[in-house]
Formats: sequence, structure tokens, C-alpha cells
Amino acid sequence: MTAPDETPVTPYAALGGEAMVRALVARFYALMDTLPEAAAARAIHPPSLVQAEEKLVEYLTGWLGGPPLYTDKYGHPRLRSRHFMAPIGRAEIEGWLLCFHQAWHENVPASPLADAILDKIDALGWHMANQPADTGSGAA
Repeated sequence: MTAPDETPVTPYAALGGEAMVRALVARFYALMDTLPEAAAARAIHPPSLVQAEEKLVEYLTGWLGGPPLYTDKYGHPRLRSRHFMAPIGRAEIEGWLLCFHQAWHENVPASPLADAILDKIDALGWHMANQPADTGSGAA
């Protein structure tokens, strides 16, 4: 609990701020480029991941309570509508989450906060499904 005159610590600050987010996202996309289990997720991305990497850094920074980099540039994330042009089903979600989990565990020390955030990432990943057979499938 914080005293009335103290600013609460955000997850962004508690987990390592910009350095952590950049390391996490760099590792995430490196895994997506190399893990065979992530091939379906990788296939719905452009050949160069540079722009996707920067956008994910910006999004996660704000989502975790840091500066609102993504919304300042692009407005409300509208994640599902921004991704609707890509077919996102079970294979894409599972590959994406596999990479995210591995990168997360390599870059974020274990804690109740880290676990709670990863649970929210899982829910967000499954929320992105836009293929009829996979919508609402939930984690396996």
C-alpha cells in the first residue's frame, strides 16, 4: 500500500521498465523466428518484424502502466480489429503464447505480479481468435 503522497508503483516499473520490455519483445520475436511450433504465428507477420517489434514494445509499455506510447501514436489499440485481416486460430495463438511465455520467463523474475500479468496475456491471446472453429476455444 502506498501513502497518500506516494505514486503507486506500476507493473511497468516493478518489472524493470523499458529495458525489460525491450528485452522481452526482442526475445519474443527471436523465438517466433526460430521455433517450429511458432511457424503459424510467424506466417501471419510480414517478412521483417522490425515494425511489429516496435509496436509491441509501445503497446506493452502502456499496457503495463508505463508511458502511453502506443495510444499516443495510434489511438485506442482495438487489437481484434487491427488483427482481423490475419487468420488467427488455435495454431497461431498457441505459437504466439509459447514464444511469449518463454521470453517472459527468461526476462521477468517469477512473482505473483508476473504470474497475474501472464494470465492476462493468455486471456488476451485467446481473445484474438478470429477463425470460427477456434473462437472462444480457451487455453488447452
